[in-house]
Amino acid sequence: MKPRVKVPEQVQAGDVFEIKTLIKHIMENGERVGDDGKLVPRRIINRFTCLFNGNPVFECDVHPSVSENPFFAFKARIFEPGKFQFLWHDDDGTVFSVEREVKLRG
Repeated sequence: MKPRVKVPEQVQAGDVFEIKTLIKHIMENGERVGDDGKLVPRRIINRFTCLFNGNPVFECDVHPSVSENPFFAFKARIFEPGKFQFLWHDDDGTVFSVEREVKLRG
């Protein structure tokens, strides 16, 4: 499951810009009955976090009602160059991580 992230490579200091993320994930809610007649265990991305230079920019808890392949879009503003880190936390303990550097124009 490779997450996809769209972040500008360069921005003007103080400008607001959009960040978009998508992760391919089954988001099994734990309420569906499988072919064997048993409940399919829950397995979802339960938390998403975006950090910039180690500081939180956007965080959210994710619940079973979120559809397969969760997509998040949000705005950010930075005043220094640095690194965004994106973290998707899975019920099974796996954490998917992507990093993107952003430079300042001018």
